[in-house]
Amino acid sequence: MAEKLFSSEIRVMELLWKNGEMSAKEIAAALSESVNWSKTTTYTVIKKCVEKGAVIRTDPGFLCKAAVSKNKVQESEAFELIDRLFGGKPDLLVSALIGSGKIEPDQLKALRSLVKDLEED
Repeated sequence: MAEKLFSSEIRVMELLWKNGEMSAKEIAAALSESVNWSKTTTYTVIKKCVEKGAVIRTDPGFLCKAAVSKNKVQESEAFELIDRLFGGKPDLLVSALIGSGKIEPDQLKALRSLVKDLEED
């Protein structure tokens, strides 16, 4: 999957990552309840996900399952953000996050531990 997923497509993917295989009808019901989407809107978004290779659809029953992992999409989105806003420099993203003052002390501790572990490898 090389194409970027839009926020509407991420909503479909979140359901599939959480629940595994689901029918389009089940996805539509869940999104109707959570974000008030119509069945037509949901089916259109599912179709876009299939076209992008993010979802595999099988018949009968219009069953859908994620073709890409959540981790893979998060990684792709993170690097796209770093390229677009931080000149391809991950350290500038981390600096912006830490400098914002919005990182909780326990999150900062986890980041320090992650960096330490990476340095030891």
